[in-house]
Amino acid sequence: MNRTYIKDVKANLGETIKVQGFVENFRNSRAMAFIVVKDITGKLQVTVEKEKHPELNEKLDMLTGDSVVTIIGQVMENDYVKLGGLEMIPEDIICESIADALPITRKEIPATKKKKAVERSSIDQRIDYRWIDLRTDENQLMFKVQTCFVNAMRNFLLGQNFIEIHTPKLIGAASESGSSVFEVEYFDRKAYLAQSPQFYKQMAMASGFERIFEVGPVFRAEKSYTSKHTTEFTGFDLEFSYIESYKDVMAMEEQLLKVGLTAVKEQYGEQIKELFGQEVIVPETPFPVVKLADLYKALEEEYGYTVPEEEKGDLTTDAEKLSYEWVKKHYNHEFLFITDYDAEKRAFYHMRDENGVPMGYDLIWRGVEITTGAQREHRYEILKKQAQEKGLDEDVKFYLEFFKYGCPPHGGFGLGVDRLTMLLTGLHIKEAMFIFRGPNRLNP
Repeated sequence: MNRTYIKDVKANLGETIKVQGFVENFRNSRAMAFIVVKDITGKLQVTVEKEKHPELNEKLDMLTGDSVVTIIGQVMENDYVKLGGLEMIPEDIICESIADALPITRKEIPATKKKKAVERSSIDQRIDYRWIDLRTDENQLMFKVQTCFVNAMRNFLLGQNFIEIHTPKLIGAASESGSSVFEVEYFDRKAYLAQSPQFYKQMAMASGFERIFEVGPVFRAEKSYTSKHTTEFTGFDLEFSYIESYKDVMAMEEQLLKVGLTAVKEQYGEQIKELFGQEVIVPETPFPVVKLADLYKALEEEYGYTVPEEEKGDLTTDAEKLSYEWVKKHYNHEFLFITDYDAEKRAFYHMRDENGVPMGYDLIWRGVEITTGAQREHRYEILKKQAQEKGLDEDVKFYLEFFKYGCPPHGGFGLGVDRLTMLLTGLHIKEAMFIFRGPNRLNP
């Protein structure tokens, strides 16, 4: 007998079917037993009248919460059942796996007349047993949402003549600088985990691929203990050729995010609001744009926020957060492009204008930076000179070779899938990833 997903049981009323899943709730009294079975598509109440099915009593006595079961029986309508007005009357219950008492409390349990409240386990305790923690409705919804978001963006790019590539994560030289990469042993020499697919994305431009994207792991050896940083995450990166300006890159990102958020809102907007209390807002285009110096001036005038002169070439974390209040006030928008950073604070491969200002941007969503994008420098001699300025010309010698034999003008950006998920759900980055990796976390 083929398995029926719980979301499809209503189409099989009165028929004998098989459902499988985890036991979410279980009440076992003298005359009756009630089991709530949960699979990835939904929940179903199973009602057992013990007098009619004495052969099931031994199995019911074995059963515990979070055990895995296969149940064969008929689904009937019952208006008294809160779970969709449906219940299953079992003919057989197969205990596939009996669960021990759980080592964590996934959700706070309110007090009753007979029992004290039980606090929710800390996030670090829950990550220790992440596979158990991930069984909740919230966590499973989060990854359905992430799938929807990434799939919508991927399909949009495929419709725009992009090619998906997969670049190496073991590399022979530090990606952009030697300070934030993981060094690993590679037979008789050193290798590094890629902190970005940047160089290989640009190699694809020199290969004539014209438009590429990649969804893959990114590694950052930074000892950051914030609500948004992690040492390994999933990046959604793209690069495309024959642009006229970095503004073309910004326009592409606007379209990409609007398509992704539209898909999420249509499919999961109500559930996100119900389980996470977050509204999915599809942004209007174009997004607001402000120069960094103008933003600092506005934050000082309107909020009294000042920043030391030596830090004005880059965006501070406090200004990043405050920019959300500013853009909501002036544009009623969740996104903000910030341009005109100091060349000293930008990567050497960013193209610069006639005044030496990098032709790129950061994109801030809900007060958190989600992208650094730019037009890249594709002219070999200029690129080599900019690498020399930062003392990187020897480190990136292999990369510079990509530009010796012809390369079209191009640009691109990268998004962190986990950070997007974090901002959609309002969670800490530790909770917005399948398994978090940080300076103190290498297990499970």
